[in-house]
Amino acid sequence: MPRRPRIHLDGQPLHIVQRGHNRGRCFFTDGDYRIYLRWLAEALHEADCRLHAYTLMTNHVHLLLTPEKAAAVPRFVISLGRRYVQYVNTTYRRTGTLWDSRYKSSLIQTETYLLWCMRYIELNPVRAGMVESPARYPWSSYGHNGLARPDPLVVPHPLYLALGTDAYERSIAYRTIFGSEVDTAAMDDIRRALAQGQPLGDERFAGLICAMTGVQRTHPRRGRPTKSKDGFGGGQGELGL
Repeated sequence: MPRRPRIHLDGQPLHIVQRGHNRGRCFFTDGDYRIYLRWLAEALHEADCRLHAYTLMTNHVHLLLTPEKAAAVPRFVISLGRRYVQYVNTTYRRTGTLWDSRYKSSLIQTETYLLWCMRYIELNPVRAGMVESPARYPWSSYGHNGLARPDPLVVPHPLYLALGTDAYERSIAYRTIFGSEVDTAAMDDIRRALAQGQPLGDERFAGLICAMTGVQRTHPRRGRPTKSKDGFGGGQGELGL
């Protein structure tokens, strides 16, 4: 069966997931996370990509970024992945692959799903039962987005910047996303889009992107996310990737 072509567009947010081979571990010590983040910063600069959210799990990585040029994304992922594999193999005296052969990605409709996707990414450790709150997990962008802590990796998206007039106001508004009801349909949409390599958004957006890129539309999504009184959806109890 031929592989589905990936959908990347200049200046359009992209959710990327790279998993360990056979879902095996990618990070073994705190030092591994730190060196990955250092090289991630270098790779983002080289590829001219702006990172809005991330989480490093023990056996996979979530990144939400906007590339200046879509063609740079595969090179960015491959270069970063290879550099980290070389480090792991040398440090732990191992050989062979570390990552699954293909990373997963999904183009994001900004207005409908960007904040949902940020929340989905930063709640991964909570869904995995590793921590009770995303604030207690050190290897994610939640410290920046939810707690106003400086993080040189993160470049806030304009939609996030619109949450308040300064970092403190934005962090308070952002935290409301994590305290409102779970929209399980939206979470399912995020997982499905990643699994199928499809754009994540309403039907008009997804159909337009597929038509522009020549990619066949697979299963349509079931409905747009519901909104809480603050304008977003949210919650912490969902299971997921």
